Amino acid sequence: MKLRTLFAALIITVTATAQDKQGYQLFTKEGKKTTYKKLLKAAGETEVVLFGELHDDAMVHWLQLELTKDLGANHNLVLGAEMIEADNQDELNQYLAGTINQKQFDSVARLWPNYKTDYKPLVDFAKDKKFKFVAANIPRRYASLVYKQGFEALNSLTAEEKTWIAPLPIAYDASLPGYQEMLKMGGGHGGDNLPKAQAVKDATMGYFIAQNLTPNTIFVHYNGTYHSDNFEGINWYLKKQTPNVKILTIAAISQKELDKLEDENLKKADFILVVDEDMTKTH
Repeated sequence: MKLRTLFAALIITVTATAQDKQGYQLFTKEGKKTTYKKLLKAAGETEVVLFGELHDDAMVHWLQLELTKDLGANHNLVLGAEMIEADNQDELNQYLAGTINQKQFDSVARLWPNYKTDYKPLVDFAKDKKFKFVAANIPRRYASLVYKQGFEALNSLTAEEKTWIAPLPIAYDASLPGYQEMLKMGGGHGGDNLPKAQAVKDATMGYFIAQNLTPNTIFVHYNGTYHSDNFEGINWYLKKQTPNVKILTIAAISQKELDKLEDENLKKADFILVVDEDMTKTH
């Protein structure tokens, strides 16, 4: 009877394991599996969290919100994002203060198509907690100007327009692997100005993060993972401005299998968030 009971229990355990599904797995940069609890602890001990995202991944956006809520329960936060451009900071502040509603904010700010599903929950969390939210990205039209004409074109901006970008001249290291990879991916389109357009975004986001660092406060920044992968991009510019700042990076990637981190994804960040490639897309 005991043997029969043990056998039944074994069958149930094997079946349950086979049916168990999960949407993501966290890894250290060395490729060792780790836990959300360890991520939260590490994030609570740093000054800046660069949360690299896949823009259309539902799981990534959910985890961004959960991590932000859990950090905000015990720490003062400043939030910031690539997805809201610096010249919309006034409108964002008005929404956070409650002087304009969501419909009005939609009409006066340039919001991404997936704003309501993916970024509004973060902004509303900041609003509820009275946390500052920084519109950190360069206005797209100026990044486009760099793509077409190079950094020099930024010199023609007005004094007000220059307050929405990193101070000129823009530092730039063309030898950084991320920018070199962009040149290859671009297949010659845009030439050297293609990675420069990326760099001016990285520089501007790094600048606005640095400008909003506050003692005993964690700055959580949401950006496309390419902007902070391999400790480059925003990380590089932020370190140039504030060499001693403590930064924790998260890189989001998609894989078919969650059990093992593929070699090409090793060392992309302090924590690597692997999402099942079948995860629902938000747009």
